[in-house]
Amino acid sequence: MDAPHLLLPWCLLLLLLLLLSLTLAGSSAASNGVSPSPATAPKAAGFGYRLVSLVQRPNGGGLVGCLQVKHRTSTYGPDIPRLRLFVKHENRDRVRVQITDAAKQRWEVPYDLLPREPAPPLAATVSDGAAAFTAAEYAGQDLVFTYGRDPFWFAVHRKSTRQPLFNTSRAPLVFKDQYLEVSTRLPKDASLYGLGENTQPGGIKLRPNDPYTLYTTDASAINLNTDLYGSHPVYVDLRSIAGRGVAHAVLLLNSNGMDVFYTGTSLTYKVIGGLLDFYFFAGPTPLAVVDQYTAMIGRPAPMPYWAFGFHQCRWGYQNISVVEGVVEGYQNAEIPLDVIWNDDDHMDAAKDFTLDPVNYPRPKLLAFLDKIHARGMKYIVLIDPGIAVNNSYGVYRRGMERDIFIKLDGQPYLAQVWPGPVYFPDFINPNGASWWIDEVRRFHELVPVDGLWIDMNEASNFCTGKCKIPTKHKCPIPDSKEPWLCCLDCKNLTNTRWDDPPYKINASGISGRLGYNTIATSATHYNGILEYNAHSLYGFSQAIATHKGLEGIQGKRPFVLTRSTFVGSGAYAAHWTGDNKGTWENLRYSISTILNFGIFGMPMVGADICGFYPAGEPPLEELCSRWIELGAFYPFSRDHANFASPRQELYQWASVAKSARNALGMRYRMLPYLYTLNYQAHLTGAPVARPLFFSFPDYAPCYGVSNQFLLGAGVMVSPVLEQGATSVSAVFPPGTWYNLFDTSKVVASSSGATVKLDAPLNEINVHVYQNTILPLQRGGTISRDARATPFTLVVAFPLGATEADAEGAVYVDDDERPAMVLVEGQATYARFHASVRGGKEVTVRSQVSMGTYSLHKGLVIEKITVLGLHGAGRGLSIQVDGAEATAISTSSPYFAGADVEEEAVEGEKRSMTMEVGGLALPLGRSFTMTWNMHIEA
Repeated sequence: MDAPHLLLPWCLLLLLLLLLSLTLAGSSAASNGVSPSPATAPKAAGFGYRLVSLVQRPNGGGLVGCLQVKHRTSTYGPDIPRLRLFVKHENRDRVRVQITDAAKQRWEVPYDLLPREPAPPLAATVSDGAAAFTAAEYAGQDLVFTYGRDPFWFAVHRKSTRQPLFNTSRAPLVFKDQYLEVSTRLPKDASLYGLGENTQPGGIKLRPNDPYTLYTTDASAINLNTDLYGSHPVYVDLRSIAGRGVAHAVLLLNSNGMDVFYTGTSLTYKVIGGLLDFYFFAGPTPLAVVDQYTAMIGRPAPMPYWAFGFHQCRWGYQNISVVEGVVEGYQNAEIPLDVIWNDDDHMDAAKDFTLDPVNYPRPKLLAFLDKIHARGMKYIVLIDPGIAVNNSYGVYRRGMERDIFIKLDGQPYLAQVWPGPVYFPDFINPNGASWWIDEVRRFHELVPVDGLWIDMNEASNFCTGKCKIPTKHKCPIPDSKEPWLCCLDCKNLTNTRWDDPPYKINASGISGRLGYNTIATSATHYNGILEYNAHSLYGFSQAIATHKGLEGIQGKRPFVLTRSTFVGSGAYAAHWTGDNKGTWENLRYSISTILNFGIFGMPMVGADICGFYPAGEPPLEELCSRWIELGAFYPFSRDHANFASPRQELYQWASVAKSARNALGMRYRMLPYLYTLNYQAHLTGAPVARPLFFSFPDYAPCYGVSNQFLLGAGVMVSPVLEQGATSVSAVFPPGTWYNLFDTSKVVASSSGATVKLDAPLNEINVHVYQNTILPLQRGGTISRDARATPFTLVVAFPLGATEADAEGAVYVDDDERPAMVLVEGQATYARFHASVRGGKEVTVRSQVSMGTYSLHKGLVIEKITVLGLHGAGRGLSIQVDGAEATAISTSSPYFAGADVEEEAVEGEKRSMTMEVGGLALPLGRSFTMTWNMHIEA
C-alpha cells in the first residue's frame, strides 16, 4: 500500500481511530483488575508505544514513523499520546534515531549553537515518492537499525558482524513532557567510558551502580560521583570479541538534566525534558569513534603554540608587584614558564572588564606586559559571567540599554557572586552575544591580554530562588571573610513545574532543587527559552561568544579556558577540571577526568597542579613534587592555588624545583610532538592524552588502567600517585618501551606485563613505544625560544629488530593565524618513516608538505637517535630532495653509541642506542638517509 501524501493528517486520523480502543481497553483492564495495585507494586512510569506507521523518505531522507501510546499513566505527568520517529543514516558510520512529540515542537539544542543536519520539520509533507517501509531492517553501510512494532522498540547493530550495540526492548519507552525514559541492554563484559562531567574515584571505566547525573553545577571537583561543571551525555562502549577490541559510541543529544543508571547489563536514561535524539557512531576503533564523534559535534579548536608551555596562577596575587615577583622567581630557578595568570585580583571590586586602580594600575600593568611580551611570555585573566548591578559601571549600563540579561517575571534575574548583586547575560540572545563581544573588545583596548578564562559559568550563584537587594544591610557585606554566603533577600521558588519538576534528578548528589545555587529554572532567555531547558548550555554559549570576541579583535588564534562545558565546547575552548584539592587522592582522580575530556572532544585539558584548595595536612612538598611530574604531561599544564593555600609556585621548594626542571624540561623538548598532536586533534578529534586502550584495544588488561596514560599513540606516562613511594607498578602492553629520560632502560614483552619501575622523588617514568618516530627539540624555559632550536628524531625500533618500521610526523606553523591549515609559507608538515631490513640496512626518510615556512624559519634536524638495533653504523648516505647532500651538515656527520647490555622483561638482550649527529637537515626539505649496521665479530 502506498504511503499517503500527508503524513501528519494520516497520523491524526489513526489517533482518532485508536482513542476509542484505548479507552475501552483501559476500562476493561481496570474492571478486570489487570493493573497492578499500588499497594503491591510501584507505579509504572509508562507502558510504551506501538508503531502505527513507517514510511521511507526519498533520496536517502530516512524513515519517518508515528508512535501511539499503549496505556496512559499519570506518573511524572501525562504521556504524550503521539510521537514522531525519525531515523537516518547520516553517513556510513553514523545513524541518528530521533523521537519527539508529533504534534508540537519540543526543546532541542539550538542548531546555531551546535550546527548539524536538521531533522524534518513536524509539518513537513512526505513527497509522492515515499513508500511504506515494511522491511525488518534499515541498513546503512556500517550500522543497521531494527525495530519492533507492538510494543515499539528499536535496536542498532553492526552490519558486518550483527553485534548488537543498543537495544531498547528490555523496557518500555516512556515519553512525557518532563520525563523521558529509555533503556538499553548491555553485555556484562562491555567496558563503558564517558557520561560526564564527574570525578570518578573508581577510575575511567564506568562502575555499575555508581550515580551518573548530568546537569552543569558549581560543585567542586572534590565531590565524588556527582554532577559537576559540564554535561556530556555520550559514552564509548569497548568490547573484547575473540581477542579483538571493538568500540562504538552513543550520544543522546539533550541539554536537559538527566540521570543515567548503569547496572553492568543495562543502561537507563531518565531525562526531564527535551527529546530523544540519539546518534550512534560505528567505530570500530576508539580513535575512529572520536573521529566520527567530533566530525558531528565540531573538531577541537586549534591552540596557539605557547598554550602548551607551562602556566602559573594563584587566587591571591594581591598586586602587580607580586606577579612580577612570581615571574622573577621562575626565571631565577630556571623553571620553564610561558603564561602568567590573574584570578580576579586584577579587578576593581570583582567587576568584569575592569582594573583595580590601586593594586593593578593600568600604567604599571602595561609596563609589566611590555616586559613579558618582549620575552615571549603571555598574560591571561579571569572573567565571570555575572555583571555587577551598579549604575556607575559602564558594562552594566550598556547591558541594560541593550536588554540582554536573563529574566524572571519580566525583570532581569538577580543573583549574587563575587561583586555582590549581579545579572547574568543571555548568550543565546544574539544581542547578548554581540554585547559580550564588544565588551571583550573594549577590555582588550584597556589591557592587551593574550587569552581569557571564563569561570563560574554553570552558572554559579551564591543565592537560590527569587531575590532582591536587601534594604536593611549591605550586599556584599563589607570586609566579609566569607563572601560566598548569600546576602540578598531571597525566597524559594516551588510554585512552577520548572522549579519543582515531577521527577527529581540526583542533582548535587542529593536530589537537590534544580535552581539551587544557580539561575532559577523558571527564568527565561531570549525568545522565551526556559532556563530549565537551556541551563547546561550556558557555559557553552559563553565560550562561543568569547572565542568570537578574541578572534575578532586580535586576528589571532584565540585561547579561551572555560569551566562549564557541553557537547561541542571543545571547538571553542580548553578546559580545566575545576576546584580540586591538594591531596594524593585528587592527584589520582585528575587522570580519569582528563582522559574523559579527550573522549568528549576537548583534548586541551588539565587539572590544577598541586591542588586548588589546601589539604590542611602539611607537608605539601612531596605531593607538589609528584604533581608537577604528572602535570608536566597534562595537555594543559597549570599550577593554580586558592588564596587560603600556602604559596605553591614550583620554586618554593628546592626539591619541587628540581622535579619541575626535570619534568618540564622534557615537556619543553616534546613541544613539537604536543603541538603536532594538537594539529591531529584539530583534524580528526584524536585526544592528546589518551587511555592506553586507544593504541592497544586488543589488550584487555589495559581497559581499566586509570593511573597511566598515553600522549598520542606512542608515549606513555606512568606517574607516582602515592605518598612516600619510590617505585611504581606500570602496565606495559606488548612490545618494546624505552625510557625517554634514559633510553638504556627498556621494557620488552611479547604478551604485555606489569612492571615495577624505580621512581625516585624527582623522577617520572615516560616511555616511547616501538615503531614510533618522536620529534624533539633542545627545549628551554620559554616556548618561543624552544621552538626555534634544532630537532632530534628519536627512532624507536623493537628491541633487537631485524625487520621493522617506524613512523612519526611534525607540524609547525605560524600559530598567530586563527586557522590551523597547511598553507605554503605559513605551515609545514613533515612525515617521517624509518625501516630496518635484514638487521643491517637502515633507512630514515621524510616527506615534506609546504616546506617554505620551515625553510624561512631556519628549522633543521641536527641528530637522529635510533633505539633497539645491534651494532654500529657504517656507510652513511644522505639525499635531500633527491640530491646527494652530505655537505649540508655542520661538520662531518658522525655515528655515536655502542652496544650495551639491556635487561628486558623476557631476559637479557644486546641492544643499542646510537646517534647520527653533526647534521643540519632542513626540516622543510624531504630527505633520505641510509646506512648499514655493522656488528663486530
